[in-house]
This record gives sequence, C-alpha cells and structure tokens, in this order.
Amino acid sequence: MTTAASPRSHARRLIDEEAEALHALSRRLDERFDRAVETLVACQGRVVVTGMGKSGHVGRKIAATLASTGTPALFLHPAEAMHGDLGMAAPGDTAVVLSNSGESDELRTLLPALKRRVDRLIAFTGNPQSTLADAADLVLDTSVAREACPLTLAPTTSTTVMLALGDALAVAVMEARGFGSEDYARLHPAGSLGRRLLLRVSD
Repeated sequence: MTTAASPRSHARRLIDEEAEALHALSRRLDERFDRAVETLVACQGRVVVTGMGKSGHVGRKIAATLASTGTPALFLHPAEAMHGDLGMAAPGDTAVVLSNSGESDELRTLLPALKRRVDRLIAFTGNPQSTLADAADLVLDTSVAREACPLTLAPTTSTTVMLALGDALAVAVMEARGFGSEDYARLHPAGSLGRRLLLRVSD
C-alpha cells in the first residue's frame, strides 16, 4: 500500500523548486540588468508597470516597491488602459511590462499604444521570441523550467521569479540613486522608522 505524501512534503518540493529557479535567475543575470538599472535611474518621468492576471498582481507589488524606495512608479491595468487609463503614461516615462508568455491578448493590444506614450519599454518575460520581447527595448529573462504547481499550469515559479527580479531591480536602482534611511523615512512617515527619524519634540 502506497502512503500518500504529506502536505509538508508537497510544500517542501514546491519551495525547493522555486528556490532552484531563483538560483538559476541569479546565475543568468547579465549586462541587460545593468542597462535596466541605468534606464530607470535616467528616467525623467515615472515607471509605468503593467501586466495581466498573476503577472499583474506581481506588477502592482513591484510598482509599490519602486515608489517606496524613491522611484516614482504606478501600476497600469492593461484592460483599463485601453479605456482611458493610458493617460497615466506620458512622454518621459519608462514602461516595465510583465508577462510569462509575452502573448496575452490584453498586452498585445496595449503594446503599440503604450510604446507611443513612453520613452522606453522593459520586458520581464519567459519567452524571448514573444510579441512582448519583440516590442521591448530591453528584455529581462524570467523563464523557468516548469511551474511548481502539480499540474504545471498555475503561475507559481514564474511569478516568484518575476517578483524577485522586480525586488532586485528596485533595490539596485535605490542604491544607484543613493537613497538612504532618511529618504525612506520621508516616504514612510507613519512607520516606526519615519517617526524615529522625523518626529521632533515640537511635534
């Protein structure tokens, strides 16, 4: 009689697979990452992050991390963009577009209009032959061997890799800008760090 695997064993397998994907991402970082950092540091406007579905959820977090570490950023929903929200993007902006396949219908529809609005477009994609990759000025490879989902279908490993790359990009840009603890406190006045660094006796 075969003993069913425990929930913990499934969890460990998933975490191990995602950890290996992160190590693979680290090993393949190249000069394109450096150029992405330089592009965001040089950006005169805002960083417009967009993605559909689970990639969109990751994109929201990346935009929030950029904004909280000194890089003005916002999230643009691809479908809403085609119904007026494209006005959030403007000349001087840089777009960061997330899509594992690089072929989602909403992004394929958005890309021509978005490219007309922004100065540069950086892609996070696992498909270097995709429509998104072709449209981008710079492609960062977020490919994974497989999704950790038992069906190999649900975005799991791919979204973890995108999120880690977004964190790495935000932190590298923060360091390039010389963004320090006092700058961070000014953007987080309600947090304990903000209160400790900014609050005065007179307040």
